[in-house]
Amino acid sequence: MAPAINIGTIDLATVKSYFAGLQDRIVGGLEQFDGGGRFRRDTWERPEGGGGDTRVIEGGEFFERGGVAFSHVKGERLPPSASASRPELAGRGFDAMGVSLVLHPRNPYCPTVHLNVRFFLARAPGAEDAWWFGGGMDLTPYYGFEEDCIHFHRTCADALAPFGGDHYPRFKRQCDEYFYLKHRREPRGIGGIFFDDLNADGFDANFGLVRSVGDSFLAAYLPVAERRRGMAWGERERDFQSYRRGRYVEFNLVWDRGTLFGLQSGGRTESILMSMPPSVSWRYDWSPAAGTPEAELYSRFLTARDWLTA
Repeated sequence: MAPAINIGTIDLATVKSYFAGLQDRIVGGLEQFDGGGRFRRDTWERPEGGGGDTRVIEGGEFFERGGVAFSHVKGERLPPSASASRPELAGRGFDAMGVSLVLHPRNPYCPTVHLNVRFFLARAPGAEDAWWFGGGMDLTPYYGFEEDCIHFHRTCADALAPFGGDHYPRFKRQCDEYFYLKHRREPRGIGGIFFDDLNADGFDANFGLVRSVGDSFLAAYLPVAERRRGMAWGERERDFQSYRRGRYVEFNLVWDRGTLFGLQSGGRTESILMSMPPSVSWRYDWSPAAGTPEAELYSRFLTARDWLTA
């Protein structure tokens, strides 16, 4: 549970400026990497307060679909999904801002990736303001490569190292637990880091940690994408990618708290659901044949492994 901490003289504009700048830098890096596609920019306002800037790429040279969204929404009452673990904050007014992205490459050998960094402020007359940061990033491969998983997790660990040696193992464990499809009894991918209710070390330290995570995203993902972008693929790989994308959809619609918060807070539906892949399929009671690369994904990669010692 997040304790109520007086926000004092903290300027929300500083946090907002960082998130908006992070979106610009990531979009620029992704466009350069794609080599042909460009992100469409869609700014919007929320009637209840706030708004956002959604950037979407579709049909790029590398990215089949992807979105990088910044939003700053505000309201008079925290949505139930935001106060479920903080019942003492229910009914407070709020500011919520952050950057969220999901990228779906066309090549099945290139993994889907997700990043989110966010800040919440809950306020009430006559009471101390409460604030907390959250975020993380995780990787969802369709075909597993150990060097990719090691690189992604090592970059996450390096981003957290300046803030304490216990952060990576704790956030890695929380990521494994959060991005888990309970109804399927399987992980969504190979994890990464995930954290919420972050405020115990004070604003400056926590904001520094969140900036380090956000700033490390391109270094965590693009080398993986570069290694796999030239691999040849066919109908078989594409079919398996479409099947596994179904798991991504299931998680986002059934378990993801960010999706639930966006919908409960009256956010913009197009921006909330930009994370969905452009094509997906389901099969009844299907499993890959033993000894195939598809089966190897389940046996070697969709497990809670210690990737730093792999």
